[in-house]
Amino acid sequence: MSNRRQFIRNVSAASAAVAISSSSFARNLRRADEKVRIGVIGTGLRGQSHLELLLRRKDVEVTAICDISDRMLTSAKQQFTRAGKALPKIYTGTSTAYKNLLSDKNIDAIVIATPWEWHAPMILDAIRAGIKYIGTEVILGITLEDHWDVVKAADNAGAHVMMLENVCYRRDVMAVLNMVRQGIFGEIMHLQGGYQHDLRGVKFNDGVKPYNSGVEFGEKGFSEAAWRTNHSVHRNGDLYPTHGIGPIAMIADINRGNRFISLSSFDTKARGLHNYIVKKGGENHPNAKVNFKLGDIVTTHIKCANGETILLQHDTNLPRPYSLGFRVQGTSGLWMDVNNSVYVEGISKEHQWDNAASWLEKYDHPLWKRWTAEAEGAGHGGMDFFVIHAFIESVKRKVPTPMDVYDAAAWSAITPLSEKSIELGNATVEFPDFTSGKWMNRKNTFAVTDEF
Repeated sequence: MSNRRQFIRNVSAASAAVAISSSSFARNLRRADEKVRIGVIGTGLRGQSHLELLLRRKDVEVTAICDISDRMLTSAKQQFTRAGKALPKIYTGTSTAYKNLLSDKNIDAIVIATPWEWHAPMILDAIRAGIKYIGTEVILGITLEDHWDVVKAADNAGAHVMMLENVCYRRDVMAVLNMVRQGIFGEIMHLQGGYQHDLRGVKFNDGVKPYNSGVEFGEKGFSEAAWRTNHSVHRNGDLYPTHGIGPIAMIADINRGNRFISLSSFDTKARGLHNYIVKKGGENHPNAKVNFKLGDIVTTHIKCANGETILLQHDTNLPRPYSLGFRVQGTSGLWMDVNNSVYVEGISKEHQWDNAASWLEKYDHPLWKRWTAEAEGAGHGGMDFFVIHAFIESVKRKVPTPMDVYDAAAWSAITPLSEKSIELGNATVEFPDFTSGKWMNRKNTFAVTDEF
């Protein structure tokens, strides 16, 4: 056909091509009643939150689950019973049982909700198994090499790796994104965010109850205390940047006309976790002798290619109320979530804050306007609905996920880069370009409609 042979042969070839194309197109499209078949690796407390939302959906069938904990698998099976859904295939027994799930041909996509150190290996194994849609809880990897390995594997295989960063869909954050896109704050200059959350009652427990129940961790701990706390023992950096940086990155068009170019991090001394153990378990408790490496507050400064600066703070070891500390500031005004305030020059009273409520209501994002009812009761104030919805809709439509592997890598790589900066005496370190130059020509299509 491409050789421009005689007319009649062209017509015949064209007809055949249309037939083949139509057949292929039909195979790639899902019937209206066809369900997305999902495998879930990790049925701990976070995995069960995802399961709840997946089991709600009429367009999803959870066909397989995997965990090494009988307790967590029992809880997950009860979710299926309550939802009136058939039990899935269950993979368990060893730490590599997930590989058997990945070889299951009855799976279109997977959701990973396991400890951080398992994410990169599981993603890479999923890509090798031919799975094209992978939704992973934060973080993407531990080392910088982990991040590059995932990006290269996804690029080579045409796989879609979406970090399930729910804060990108927080209602106020999306309203502010809408305001930024409509120019309310002028040209964006500076952004702030972070993870400021007292996790002492999460990092320690009594080995039975997950929260606020004791001072054990590691082998004697349960749920996150069994694995997360050890990162605070051995590592020093911004261990959990994505809740803060994800929304900020979308506002600043990171990987889509802009990118991070350098980073420097600073740490305080470490006192909070030790003091908590002594207070709750006594100075003679064995864990009172543990030397925690993680600074109680880690501050990271990032420079962007288009001239913006970003300030992140990781603050999980000291008593404080929860806050992600968002600030979006431009040449015409700013929003700060800590004091729930907006100031817009020429509209707000001079040198006086407006309560943000009226602004956020006026610029409520179309996604929230359309899907509020469906998000009712979903975790984290409805955010969890939107991130699962976006992932499932991408799988159904066979399109790229709205948050892609480049986002996952850039947001998560802040952790090893901040560790390196602190280790080098708070040095400024270069930020890798995971897009390999594609950021210069990509457009920001995140949440530009009310679809997903």
